[in-house]
Amino acid sequence: MAKTQSLIFTIYDDYIRHYNNRIWVGSLIRILEEFTHNPQSVRMCLSRMTKQGWLSSNKEGKKSFYSLTEAGENRLNTAAKRIFNMRKEKWDGHWLMVVLQNRFDDTKHKQAFMRELEWHGFGQLSANVYVTPNPLHGIMDRLVIKYDLQGRIDIFSSKYTGGGEADLIRRCWNIDEINNKYDRFFEKYSRDYVLDKQLIAEDRLSPSECFVKRVMLTHEYKKFLFIDPGFPDELLPEKWLGHHANQLFTDYYQLLGEGAIRFFEEVFKADNAYDAKEMRIDVPLDSYLNGRSEYKE
Repeated sequence: MAKTQSLIFTIYDDYIRHYNNRIWVGSLIRILEEFTHNPQSVRMCLSRMTKQGWLSSNKEGKKSFYSLTEAGENRLNTAAKRIFNMRKEKWDGHWLMVVLQNRFDDTKHKQAFMRELEWHGFGQLSANVYVTPNPLHGIMDRLVIKYDLQGRIDIFSSKYTGGGEADLIRRCWNIDEINNKYDRFFEKYSRDYVLDKQLIAEDRLSPSECFVKRVMLTHEYKKFLFIDPGFPDELLPEKWLGHHANQLFTDYYQLLGEGAIRFFEEVFKADNAYDAKEMRIDVPLDSYLNGRSEYKE
């Protein structure tokens, strides 16, 4: 079963932040019981996430409520845009290159920066050189400020003239392994999708089952954020399976939506302020499939 913190982030992303962005700890404990997480582990995780700056807490009487902080919102927004982004502009042929200077000798600081580059899809061309075909200039501007990198890195936008770009991609990314993982995801969840579609049509899949399946589907798909650099179509292999996996995820996510939200609302409305506003089952998809892309800075 998934780690408690990962599940909490997913539940905040898909549900809680669309319901006033706050929830009573008892409601969250009840929800996570569906994933066999005990109350103590949930409380410990919430305390840790609060110390890390992802959540804030406030008390009303004897009840403790937790909300996403601005940092937590930003983390989820970046991830959601990558998960649900299916529309990208035509590639202009330019590569963004980041060169770490030798004076960048703060090892801990440097490693954190390099991990963040990789999370945003950069590939490592050599020890101190990272590249991406995506125009992430705005993201780089923020990272320069975040890590105080002025004068310690160089940033270039240029075209590659060294030969076939397919070879460059294979030197910087394990594109075949990424494609294989998409294949395994598609093979597993395409079967589950067909079975659950039939069960839902026959009213044989409970709201709580829909909720658990939907959260775990999103949790599994989010793993591609850490390995898929999000190449423009022009640079993808001929038999690229990422698009098929993305479409399957989108269809399956929406299929489970009505039952999943019914379960969440039943738990949420019992002990949380609720304004009875209508929440569409496609809220995250509606937000991110209509022209919002992290590559538009």
